[in-house]
Amino acid sequence: MTKKIVFLDVDGTLCDDAGNVPESARQAITAAHKKGHEFFLCTGRSKAEITEDVLTLPLSGMIGAGGGYCEVHDEVILHKVFEKEALLRLVDFLKENQIEYYLESNQGLFASTNLRNRLLEIVLAGEPVESEAGKQRVQTIQWFLDLLIEDEAKIDYDDVNKVSFINHSIPYERVHDQYHHQFQMIRSTVPVFGKDSGEIGIKNIHKKTAIDFLLNHLGIDNKDTLAFGDGHNDVEMFEAVATGIAMGNACEQLLAVADEVTARPEDGGIAQALQKHGLV
Repeated sequence: MTKKIVFLDVDGTLCDDAGNVPESARQAITAAHKKGHEFFLCTGRSKAEITEDVLTLPLSGMIGAGGGYCEVHDEVILHKVFEKEALLRLVDFLKENQIEYYLESNQGLFASTNLRNRLLEIVLAGEPVESEAGKQRVQTIQWFLDLLIEDEAKIDYDDVNKVSFINHSIPYERVHDQYHHQFQMIRSTVPVFGKDSGEIGIKNIHKKTAIDFLLNHLGIDNKDTLAFGDGHNDVEMFEAVATGIAMGNACEQLLAVADEVTARPEDGGIAQALQKHGLV
């Protein structure tokens, strides 16, 4: 069988709602890899945000930061970062409007002053933190909280490839109108953050531009490519591959452009599709 190149979104696709890789997906990806097929992450997460659970999969590389970073066989072939002065002006705007945020770089995730408290408020949703239910809710995001660096002095503003903001103070449209000409902007791909939250990347960089760059680097045509996704930021990813497979939990925007639909992550969606296409 011809070798296939498979691109995997992470949140809501490769991982379930708790951020874990279902065993069905792990076994199927491992089996397909043994047959010679290659797998690449293609995610909005930056490299510092990729968990060990994901990294233990047999991956040939990753596209991160929504397309701003690309690594193949441990070689960095693409890394787009913000221009420092423009980034500092953006950070000032977020602070002035009481918008919490985190700066994403390969060195780590750098949190605004009140981000941790805001995230806890969101996930607790009124449940006391000391209650059993509260403790369980906090545990679902503890892995992410553990990644946050809250020392502003450690930030290298010359090495930031994405900004995510959690906003409950002004409409998303105000942030978008202010910056969409300068940066690549989308609403947050994490629904719990709220409709006015978002992600800010390098202008004209997204998953399709990175996939095109990666395939050109490898000298591979896209006729033997598949991609799995669930969010609105996966629309461009599907444009770059021969077969776009939406998860059962995918948003309507992605379902409208998908070639196929499989089951949800926790219901074996990736394994079922890989079997259907003869990769396992």
